[in-house]
Order: sequence, then structure tokens, then C-alpha cells
Amino acid sequence: MKIEKIDHICFAVEDLEKTKKIYKENLGLVPAVEYVAESEFIKVARYYIGDVAVELMESTTAEGEVAKFIKKRGEGVFLISYKVEDLDGALAELKAKGADLIDKEPRALFGTRYAFIQKPNQLCGVLTELIEGDFDITRVQEAGRKT
Repeated sequence: MKIEKIDHICFAVEDLEKTKKIYKENLGLVPAVEYVAESEFIKVARYYIGDVAVELMESTTAEGEVAKFIKKRGEGVFLISYKVEDLDGALAELKAKGADLIDKEPRALFGTRYAFIQKPNQLCGVLTELIEGDFDITRVQEAGRKT
């Protein structure tokens, strides 16, 4: 498996609008795109800083993983995503090495395929995913028009 780069880093936040305001006022950052991923129970503001995206994520339900994370640990770094060329091959390699995979099969969202690979307690307390493909803003916009 070859990790090409860090694709994005996600921060769990309680109040997305409040955090976006702080990012704009203090850091001069404006989201490149905002979206709701119903399958993951999150509302997201995505920023690009160089080649790496930063996502602020608010849970859309108290039962969502982001809400559970905040309840247990408070706001903070929730996830790091590493880009790979061959997600299926990377998952097969990890499985062969005996990794306790969260996702046995890739998920799909907005032009990407991704998989959560191991529980946070196995990787320095951070949920880690591998991702293949490029985030497609037009697919986000199309999803928004459907709702």
C-alpha cells in the first residue's frame, strides 16, 4: 500500500455555525463547500488549505458517531484521511496483516470510495480512513438539490 498524501482532517464540533464564524473572523477562512452526509449523520463545512482539506463536522443526530465522540471526549480532532490509489488492495493488505478492520468493504460518497480501517484506540486515538478518488463538489451540489 502506498499512502499518497493526507487527504483531509476532520474536527468534531458541537455548533458548526459558531465554529465557522470563528474560522472566518480569526483565521480568514471561508468554507469551499458545505454539505450534509445523511449516511454518516453529519453536517460539514470543508475548507482547503493547500492540498489538504479540513472539515468541521457537526452531528445531525444524538446517535451519530460525531455526537458520541463529543459526548465522550469533547470537541477536537475526530478523523484523519489518507489518500491511496488502490483502496481494495490496501484493505486486502491490511486484512492479510491481521488488522482489525472497521469497514470490510468500501463506502462511497461524492465521487470517493473510503473505508475506516481501525478503531481509534488502535491508532493513537484518532479514527483513520483510507480514501480513493477525488471529492467532487458538483456531486455535493447535486445532492443538495435533491433534498
